[in-house]
Amino acid sequence: MLRNICLKDFKENVISIIKNEFMLITAGNKEKYNMMTASWGFMGEMWGEDCVAVVVRPSRYTMDFINDSEYFTITFYGDNKDIHKVCGSLSGRNADKTAAAKLTPVFDDNYVWFDEARLILKIKKKYVQPMSPEYLTDKSVNEKWYKDGDWHNLIIGSIERIYVKEDA
Repeated sequence: MLRNICLKDFKENVISIIKNEFMLITAGNKEKYNMMTASWGFMGEMWGEDCVAVVVRPSRYTMDFINDSEYFTITFYGDNKDIHKVCGSLSGRNADKTAAAKLTPVFDDNYVWFDEARLILKIKKKYVQPMSPEYLTDKSVNEKWYKDGDWHNLIIGSIERIYVKEDA
């Protein structure tokens, strides 16, 4: 059973769950969607709203769906790293990641998430911008993370809903 919670009641350490659990970023609709594993992002207030920011490389198939969608979801799966092994290594361009990861999609208006998630954030996209090395103040970031020049897009979205899975 899913319980809708207010962000003020959200007590988890966001840095810890993003860094240690990883997340799936999913965009699209019932006809076609894609998801990817991510472990970089943050949460806070922006433009007077509760927001999240994630980064997705333009080369990722999921970015096509984010570009074409007004909404996306971020979902967490606890210690289940098998999902992330699949969704972080296969491309939805040529593989059925949903089947490979043994996920059950849930379609709700403009959102897609998976029944196996313990935590679901429904996000309305607000801002997308390519990141660029010219704005780095610490040039070591470029050397460490972007030697190939495949920079991320920064995506900021407002949190529309948070659901926590509870035992029935």
